[in-house]
Amino acid sequence: MQKAFKVTLIPTHNQEVLINKTIGCARFVYNRFLTLRKELYNTEQKTLNYNGCSQQLTLLKKEIEWLKEVDKFALQNSLKNLETAYKNFFSDLKKAKGKKGVGFPRLKKKHGCKQSYKTNLTNGNIQVIENRLKLPKLGWVKFHKSQDITGKLINVTVTCTSSGKYIASILCETEIEKYPQVTQNIGLDLGIKAYLVTSDGEVVDNPKYYRTQKRKLRSCHKKLSRSAKSSSNRVKAKNKLARTYERITNLRDDFLHKLSTRLIKENSIICIEDLRVANMVKNHKLAMSISDASWAKFVVMLEYKALWHDRIVQKIGTFYPSSQTCNHCGFINPLVKDLKLREWSCPTCSNYNLRDNNAALNILGEGLRLIAAVGIPEALNACGELVRPGAIQAEIVETGIA
Repeated sequence: MQKAFKVTLIPTHNQEVLINKTIGCARFVYNRFLTLRKELYNTEQKTLNYNGCSQQLTLLKKEIEWLKEVDKFALQNSLKNLETAYKNFFSDLKKAKGKKGVGFPRLKKKHGCKQSYKTNLTNGNIQVIENRLKLPKLGWVKFHKSQDITGKLINVTVTCTSSGKYIASILCETEIEKYPQVTQNIGLDLGIKAYLVTSDGEVVDNPKYYRTQKRKLRSCHKKLSRSAKSSSNRVKAKNKLARTYERITNLRDDFLHKLSTRLIKENSIICIEDLRVANMVKNHKLAMSISDASWAKFVVMLEYKALWHDRIVQKIGTFYPSSQTCNHCGFINPLVKDLKLREWSCPTCSNYNLRDNNAALNILGEGLRLIAAVGIPEALNACGELVRPGAIQAEIVETGIA
């Protein structure tokens, strides 16, 4: 498996200057060849691919001497990113059919976008020893060690955050130590008041990190807007605001990682709804709470961890009436569409249902039904790989669905 290890670098002043210079050169190459490709198409109706750009980059280095001061792989990867952006635009244009999709590649700005560059491993130019990382042109750079970096190195992406930190994402090909096999399965109902409710009746509270830090953010924004432009106080206020946003992101990611890891460790099959978050945030009354919950990121974490540890993440249909259906008799109650109705009694079987717990039970049942319908030998995990058919069959038989 490929796994990325994120570490915070502690560069010297000269190394900071070289990192910023490399990021700037990569941005310059991207913008120059994007402009060149657009002009060439508008004037001569010709396209310039990656190979053509790479050949011209070699000639450009002879004209512009300062491009030789930085890592050559950073410039080549910048061209690859441009080629990928073009391919994504044209492939999505065919699928979109008039709908809004991936936009045309745009020029990168010095401020307001991700500041990073990527370098590749070749001839031992990248090494990791204890808490030191060797990078091309930079040499050995110290970093804060929080975990052991294991596996075969592939590439490193160096990013300068808006708060002024330098982050290195070290991609390695490594073996994942898998969790012990379990036979338990679970259904999850994601929400806002409670982050999720499981089919076992467990309620995980929503920490709402953005809302809890909203007053502090407002104070930082006010201080930034009142500071004079091009002043040192404005720089300090901007850095403080960036650090506040970074803290919110780190707290949320820590919560999501711990929760997703625990669910993957304790369960073999996890059934969830296929939520369309982009449509849900159009409701301006709930948009902030939905964005603060980061459901999409949580689902992505479940999916790749399920691949690592031979688990199954089964999604059910977006329009499946999980909250309206009685988990005891299957009666669909249209009155439950009202979000204010948190509990109800089934008029058919008189079963008392708590809205979220009832939805989680229905999601579990529907997910197992979909797995059984596909066929036990062909059951797939979230990333499309075969996963322990025997264990899945035993779990489905236990539920009485198969």
